[in-house]
Amino acid sequence: MALTGLFLITFLIIHCTINAMIFLNDGGVTFSHWGHFMGTNPVIRTLEIGLVAGFLIHIFQGLLLIKKNRDSRPVRYQVVAPAPNSTWYSRSMGLLGTLLLLFLIMHTAHFWIPNRANQFATGEELNLYQMMLSIFADPLIVALYVLGCISLAWHLLHGFWSAFQTLGLNHQRYNAIIHFVGTTFAIVVPLIFALMPIAIYLNWVN
Repeated sequence: MALTGLFLITFLIIHCTINAMIFLNDGGVTFSHWGHFMGTNPVIRTLEIGLVAGFLIHIFQGLLLIKKNRDSRPVRYQVVAPAPNSTWYSRSMGLLGTLLLLFLIMHTAHFWIPNRANQFATGEELNLYQMMLSIFADPLIVALYVLGCISLAWHLLHGFWSAFQTLGLNHQRYNAIIHFVGTTFAIVVPLIFALMPIAIYLNWVN
């Protein structure tokens, strides 16, 4: 879970950086340029297979971990007293992960699957920028994307730190730095993602 989680975090950095190009408000020229590069470069397309595998492994490991935790105590506690040093989102990673899975299915159905299907059928990419303008004109879709980004933020707040802890990379000397970087990442990246559909819907970007 830690290794695949950190691998997916690197993907989020790249994905967020390229998508944020829409805020240049240049009619999607810069965004389309880099989107085309990511969608056609043979090295990136090969790495994309590893990305899909990383998502599937992370999801499978998460479901397996939930099952193991439940099987370890078939009889539930009558009263649950959370540990004082735990947070609700650290105890709700299964729920947050499930919400993110539903969000991921919706997101890939909107963009990745149609684009790759069109590439396979015609050899040409779809205009992803125009797709964003069209899809995010629906307030319900915008609301669902924002909720998905909120779930991502909560998931990252615990996941970033726990990945380092699982790998034994935590130490009193630099734990504060890891917490700061993790918290900043968990807020900034989902916030940028959430601002994209909001900005398009409010015509800040067109």
